[in-house]
Amino acid sequence: MSQTLHPMLNIAVKAARAAGAIINRAALDLDLLQVGSKGPNDFVTEVDRAAETAIIDILLEAYPEHGILAEESGRARGNKRSEFVWIIDPLDGTTNFVHGLPIYAVSIALEHRGVVQQAVVYDPARNDLFYASRGRGAFLNDRRLRVSKRTRLTEALVGTGFPFRKGDNFKRYLKMFEEVMQHCAGVRRPGAAALDLCYVAAGWYDGFFETGLSPWDIAAGSLMVTEAGGLIGNFTGDADYLHQREVVAGCPKIYGQLVQMLRPFTRVIPEGDGGAAARPASGTADAPQAADATAAFVAAAQEGAGPAAAPAPRAPLRVRRVTPVKKER
Repeated sequence: MSQTLHPMLNIAVKAARAAGAIINRAALDLDLLQVGSKGPNDFVTEVDRAAETAIIDILLEAYPEHGILAEESGRARGNKRSEFVWIIDPLDGTTNFVHGLPIYAVSIALEHRGVVQQAVVYDPARNDLFYASRGRGAFLNDRRLRVSKRTRLTEALVGTGFPFRKGDNFKRYLKMFEEVMQHCAGVRRPGAAALDLCYVAAGWYDGFFETGLSPWDIAAGSLMVTEAGGLIGNFTGDADYLHQREVVAGCPKIYGQLVQMLRPFTRVIPEGDGGAAARPASGTADAPQAADATAAFVAAAQEGAGPAAAPAPRAPLRVRRVTPVKKER
């Protein structure tokens, strides 16, 4: 890399490459891999855990006062009261990995007061490093990333992810899939959301949507998208996507059209129903509460409430209207 990286981003790159080395070694002999399950079709391997440990060790050695939110260990390590929280997915795309399909990645993001500031997504199979610092752009290796310039959804290539857990609303997803598929040039499902968002940032996808995702799946990729000139939000266009378990992203023109199409499928619970969706958006005056929301999200999941469990709402939900996309002159 020719450009000078932010010191915290540089540490994240070091951690991601260390995890990638563990993953690549394990990929050479998948027959010896010990595979467990966190639920139906939700796999975890010794590689996930080893990679996560390596990442956290490197991050805490450099920043011992920082907090940690990791997919496998939650907030077990790190300072639980820190304003700085590293959000880690040591192996996004574990199902692909255990089947030998080389589409998976290491995802590391640094959140400060609820706003992602640094991000790394490392594809060890291709040795591709996506990285971004807030206000300094997004890059793939040494190449600056920009989202696509497409304006018509009928010409757009859209990425997605299929529901796979027991209890997921498959009928709802099929309706979404049918709606999007009929109005775009094609839909793709590689199987690693962190990479999907990087593909939006690189302009390879024009848009992306998925449900059922956790903060560690999208935190790093979200900064890639915005730093590459794209937009990201939940299905109503609000910025509170990290905890909504639904996300849509894309270049500005395609994003606006996808939001309009996906809004009827949002899981946001109407005002007065006491839904998990009523939470302050990241980047607002209430953003410091995001760490508490994340902690409660993980605690509920670890206590058996299931992955969809989330903190109780602090206030009634008020859905904001999406600003219409301006027509080209």
